[in-house]
Amino acid sequence: MATILVLEHDPDDPVQRLGDWLTEAGATLLICRLHAGEQIPAEFDAVVCLGGRMNATDDAATPWLAATKALLRRAIAARTPTLGVCLGAQLMAVAGGGTVTVGANGPEVGAYLAAKRDAAGQDPLFADLPMTPDVMQCHDDVVTALPPGSTLLLSGTGYPHQAWRQGDAAWAVQFHPETTAATVREWAAGHGVTGGPRLGPMLDEADQAATEVWRDFAHRFVAFVDRPPAARTGLPISAVPR
Repeated sequence: MATILVLEHDPDDPVQRLGDWLTEAGATLLICRLHAGEQIPAEFDAVVCLGGRMNATDDAATPWLAATKALLRRAIAARTPTLGVCLGAQLMAVAGGGTVTVGANGPEVGAYLAAKRDAAGQDPLFADLPMTPDVMQCHDDVVTALPPGSTLLLSGTGYPHQAWRQGDAAWAVQFHPETTAATVREWAAGHGVTGGPRLGPMLDEADQAATEVWRDFAHRFVAFVDRPPAARTGLPISAVPR
């Protein structure tokens, strides 16, 4: 049974239903609340790095970020299965040599459409996603340059780097598969955004779609973790015999 280390940076962005989906697939979660001063454990089979309000490059204001980026760098190099969400994705990008800046077109808050790139068709986790999945967003910063050697998997019309793979066992998503429409509305209010179509029916539809689309994605991640390292091929999970 896989043990997944979950790095929590912000008490307002816990693992939420992503945790339910991971445990449903048979994983054991080891939650490390970095914001509360908890120390990163030494033993785990995979990593999930969650979101938060801080900037991915502001190590002085958030003292644990440097250690987190070092851990992510080691995990990617060691082919430890890794998933970064929003801030977690940005930390992965910075750790790998990419660039994160404040989004030139303003924040993405609410429901947005993403589109699969050609490389997603052969990705172990993304191959079985719909061509244009709806995603829920809440972020000011964006990844403006992916780390060298990364593979872009999902793009958006506002900001192109919505999901990518670093190496062959680490994935990053700029959006929030783990959360709900209600939580996104709370986050949006904190950004001063309280209305508009992206926070209305579009957001509720994205929330409903997430239950199926990202639940299955989480299950595929656990299936990938459960394979012996030598069997973690580049083929889609559904195409590889168990």
